[in-house]
Amino acid sequence: MPATIETAIPAPAAPAVTATQDRLYEQVASEFAAPLTRLARAHEADANQQQDLLQEIHIALWRSLADFGGRCSLRTWVYRVAHNVAATHVMRDRRRQAHLLTTLDEITLAGVAPDVDAELDAGRAMQKIHTLIQALKPLDRQVIILHLEGLPADEIADIVGISPANTHTKLTRIRQLLAEKLGAGETS
Repeated sequence: MPATIETAIPAPAAPAVTATQDRLYEQVASEFAAPLTRLARAHEADANQQQDLLQEIHIALWRSLADFGGRCSLRTWVYRVAHNVAATHVMRDRRRQAHLLTTLDEITLAGVAPDVDAELDAGRAMQKIHTLIQALKPLDRQVIILHLEGLPADEIADIVGISPANTHTKLTRIRQLLAEKLGAGETS
């Protein structure tokens, strides 16, 4: 039988089906919000793509709930639909980005996991150095800042208006002072 306009366009859902579908969706959206967000996060690294995936999951869930007949638990239904949408999303994305993917054999790990304690210690040391530099006399502060910027002593001397020998002396003394204060743990 050839398709006519009447058979090609689905009839609008009956109001009772839509009301039941809406009620079920509200229950799903509230009860499964956190698990669905975690599922999207597990399948997609990019935050914007996570939101797109989550939106696709919610749309598919709403549409599928018209066919939910209680043949399984609501939880099973939600996870099945969400998993299928996520798998389709990932496969579609893989086809688009096939050249960016690699196999497990090709992956090289970037070394050892970061040492959080060392990073915190380095951050604290930088804060101490900053505090100590701020406590220096203005001329000494300017000399050490220019030195830390990588300028040679003779250029620093020209900028601050002192002799190169005086600049070398100041730099030596400031470095010794900073080393003593950092080594002793003092900040004043």
